[in-house]
Amino acid sequence: MYSHAELHLAYQIANAEIAKFPYPHIYVREAWPADFYRDLHQALPESREMVPIAEARPVTGYKERFVFPLGPDAVGRLPPAKRAFWEGLASWLLGQRFGQLVLEKFSPIVKDRFKKETRKIDFYSEALLVEDHTGYSLGPHSDAPKKVVTMLFYLPADESQAAYGTSIYVPNDQNFTCPGGPHYPFDKFGRVRTLPFLPNTLFAFVKTHNSFHGVEPVVCVDRNRWLLLFDVYCRFIDQPGAPPPAAAPLAKPPAKFTF
Repeated sequence: MYSHAELHLAYQIANAEIAKFPYPHIYVREAWPADFYRDLHQALPESREMVPIAEARPVTGYKERFVFPLGPDAVGRLPPAKRAFWEGLASWLLGQRFGQLVLEKFSPIVKDRFKKETRKIDFYSEALLVEDHTGYSLGPHSDAPKKVVTMLFYLPADESQAAYGTSIYVPNDQNFTCPGGPHYPFDKFGRVRTLPFLPNTLFAFVKTHNSFHGVEPVVCVDRNRWLLLFDVYCRFIDQPGAPPPAAAPLAKPPAKFTF
């Protein structure tokens, strides 16, 4: 059975126009139903329940970023009402149906990326609540090679943080691309656009060799930046030593999806 929030989000994503420059992306207003967005805000964890990203991911730096994985361990520690909300959301957001919708939205680009791949590919998803504190910034980067699609759900309470959205960049060297990994200095890139950090909006894009994005320094004082990250990853299951998905979703069994 579909929930009204799932149907609303599916409609918004499926019908969003894909902007092609400098890489395929969408920007969606009113991503969630208005009542669901209000409930989501009421269910946000307390700041004390967030953990530094270095404790949840193998990364260094980014001391201003705190996260809350939507997995059973973290969600299970929430008060009953909040726990019920995130269990319900994760049950379909991290399920096969929604992951398949996301892949199909960008299917021509994703298929082109893997057209020469002979190994069997598993796609899987994970979700992470994020709270960025004053001073957070993220240099231009194209995302890790295992990333396939990135979805950034902006969760501000009002429009006062509009300037602090994710930015799209192009390198000053027009021939420069990156398969993924490093973050680069801002002065090596031109900023094409900052996607406004407005309530109930979604910025999503496909990982490519030129999907450079980042965050200009967040300088608003005492106004933390809340997001919900949803990512689709890939792994080659016949690759020796291939790691399991980064985080098991609440949906059981863990959802996998293919073209």
